[in-house]
Amino acid sequence: MALQSTTPSSGEGFSEKNLGVPERDAERGSSTATSITGDAALGDQLAKEVPPRNVTGVLWILVVISILSSTFLFALDNTVVADIQASVIEDFGEIEKLSWLGIAFVLAGCSTILPWGKAYGIFNAKWLYILSVLIFEVGSAVCGAAPNMNALIVGRAVAGLGGSGMYIGSLNLLSITTTVHERPAYIGATGLTWGLGTVLGPVVGGAFSESSATWRWAFYINLLIGAVFAPVYVVLLPSADPQPNTPYVARTKQLDWLGVVLNIGSFVSLIMAINFGGTLYAWDSAQEIALFVVGGILIIAFAVTQAYSVLTTPEQRLFPGEFLREPFLVLLFAMMAAASTAIFVPTYYIPLYFQFVKGDTALEAAVRLLPFIIIMVFFCIVNGGAMSKTGYYAPWYLFGGAMVLIGGALMYTVEETTTTAKIYGYTILIGIGSGSYIQASFSVAQAKVKPEQLPLAVGYISLAQTGGIVIALAICGSVFLNESVKGITPLLEGVPAAAIKGTVAGSGSELFMNLEGETRQKVLHAIIMAMDKNYILLIVAGAMTVIGSLFMKWEKLFLEAGHAG
Repeated sequence: MALQSTTPSSGEGFSEKNLGVPERDAERGSSTATSITGDAALGDQLAKEVPPRNVTGVLWILVVISILSSTFLFALDNTVVADIQASVIEDFGEIEKLSWLGIAFVLAGCSTILPWGKAYGIFNAKWLYILSVLIFEVGSAVCGAAPNMNALIVGRAVAGLGGSGMYIGSLNLLSITTTVHERPAYIGATGLTWGLGTVLGPVVGGAFSESSATWRWAFYINLLIGAVFAPVYVVLLPSADPQPNTPYVARTKQLDWLGVVLNIGSFVSLIMAINFGGTLYAWDSAQEIALFVVGGILIIAFAVTQAYSVLTTPEQRLFPGEFLREPFLVLLFAMMAAASTAIFVPTYYIPLYFQFVKGDTALEAAVRLLPFIIIMVFFCIVNGGAMSKTGYYAPWYLFGGAMVLIGGALMYTVEETTTTAKIYGYTILIGIGSGSYIQASFSVAQAKVKPEQLPLAVGYISLAQTGGIVIALAICGSVFLNESVKGITPLLEGVPAAAIKGTVAGSGSELFMNLEGETRQKVLHAIIMAMDKNYILLIVAGAMTVIGSLFMKWEKLFLEAGHAG
């Protein structure tokens, strides 16, 4: 039985010649995936399968580290502004624009995931990746040197644009330069760096803002890391061109430009509406209604253009609509969104809990996340290695979902008197669960699609990952704010609503700090009870994952003879 190559032949997609790999048997082309059951000879062949890359040994390790560094930087920048905001306001003022520091990065990153995913299937992955790194570094330089708040916001948007391309590029490069057998381990490594970057963002930002280097080095550090790995990007990254004989002008015409515009417009409108609702604007305000209406119209227009291939073709349309006709791929999309929810809700609200209850500084509170993140990263690595070795993926979703469900249910019971040890234990359960399947959907989705659809699969699952984060945090922010205000208002009669919202925004607020005795305890209890309600999302995410896992086949997917088409 012939083995299928992990890259399509020249003219169909990524060329093996461009990757420096000897051409393989012509028989390795379009066979349908079949599970291996006790075929020792085939197992020996798979073990000897030549990876589709010409870089080996120490140089390959260096390439992988350089690729993973960009995943780390993207995740780091996602949360690095959390603990520099006070310093930025001290320098620039304009507190009314503060929320844009986080939103600008998310807007640019989320809205361009699909365009980046499509572009990696058209242009040379190496040079497109390098371009995204350059864009990210330019944005970081603008942020570090920003003379005012407006420049800092623009820099964040530019960095978000490049960061999205870097992240999609990392997953694509690791996908097209590895075999289907070894891919889960490498994709799992991206989960490690992504998790580390996410939790270290507030720590790095807080450390720089409290040092003589100032908050600006929270962005300049990106330039140093990028400069260190620049020679690796240029010299050692394999050149992976999906259309080596197609002129670049012809390639640009393959992009669904109408879809790109509508996609970005709908994302920007809806993300602004979700993030500003209940905070900057009331949910029933004219601004919120306008954002939701515009976003809704644009997303409907986008859906119509994709369904009927308006000004494009079915093959070139931006969104892989054919994936929606595959129930399994839709299930993977939902599982990824659930895993993102399980990671980011604790990442944002565990530090806030310790700031209120223990009086921690932002930096001290961020360090409290380490047990959760270390365990999450460890299980992400274990998951990638185990899936590569055994081929099974369904058990990880079942086990991971169950742990998230249990951990989320326990966090729902937390009060201000709950011991720190118990909270660490509960978050460790969530870390075990989320780490068990946070990156699994990338590998599974790529193993289930045709080789030329790998970039589309990466973009599709990345959309679920980032979309899940945005929606989950928006829901949590709204629930936490509204429930807190509802609980606190009767306790502080005569205090303006704006002042109460300020109390909820942070334990360091002047109003909260001045509260004493029984009143302070009652206000704190109301805040913690409101915070607990956010963990209902984890209970739902865990339950959804457990149920979804029951619809998965218990197959040895990563020890197969090919891809399911």
